[in-house]
Amino acid sequence: MEGRDVPAWVAHTPLDEWETMMQKVALFHDKHDFAGQNGHDMGYRLALTIEELGELAAAVTKGKPIEECAEEMADVLILLMGHSLAMEVDLKAAFEKKYERIMQRTALQGRLGVRVTEYRPS
Repeated sequence: MEGRDVPAWVAHTPLDEWETMMQKVALFHDKHDFAGQNGHDMGYRLALTIEELGELAAAVTKGKPIEECAEEMADVLILLMGHSLAMEVDLKAAFEKKYERIMQRTALQGRLGVRVTEYRPS
């Protein structure tokens, strides 16, 4: 699944809402020269993602206002979209492919809630 790099997204004319969002993330990466400033290093990016997931978890578990939870969700989404830029992955195509697979799965009840996975306990 080959995607576009930052310059290609910046130059691209978006055809739908997803492409508009991807272009916005690419413009953010371009503005701050992420590629030239080690901002596309996936080890670094994964550390940022863990940090942002922690902030989302804290917002949810501390009962913060829904607007703060939404802001933290947006941070995670923007980071994931940025990961696809850094790795030049077509995230929409990956989503569609994965969605087709998960829609074929059955749900399991785990100790903490429902799971939809290929894993089957022994």
